[in-house]
Amino acid sequence: MKEIKSISIEPNVRELLSFATSEKNVEKEYELYMNSPIRELYGYDLEDEIVGCIGIEFLSPNRCEIKHIAVSQTHRGVSIGSKMISFIWEKYSLSFMFAETDKDAVNFYKNYGFKITSLGEKYPGVERFQCILKSCKVIKRPLRDGWQ
Repeated sequence: MKEIKSISIEPNVRELLSFATSEKNVEKEYELYMNSPIRELYGYDLEDEIVGCIGIEFLSPNRCEIKHIAVSQTHRGVSIGSKMISFIWEKYSLSFMFAETDKDAVNFYKNYGFKITSLGEKYPGVERFQCILKSCKVIKRPLRDGWQ
């Protein structure tokens, strides 16, 4: 994983972002990543090619929203999306992460362990979902026959 900080957007990064937002918004979103102190954009590098990207916005030092996540069509289904989420979670020692998505991606988040809540139709004919991942600390407590 590498932080993307290039002033000009690389063609493969442009394509990846277009999978996660509309084509007309790619430039604006990329500019926000380059200029906002609370946004970060990372690329998943495979054999010197960026094949995935994840963009986040911090809500606080250990809480963030996934604004964009995408994997090239030829590299889907091999856990790159999950690896990107894990990287962000661990790099920033997060305790809370959320995303809003549609029905096409909701199972990806569910399989990772996010709690899914339907937001209903935010746009005509398009159901949206809120996906939340929280850390949970296991508190060991005494039981009759030992510790849990």
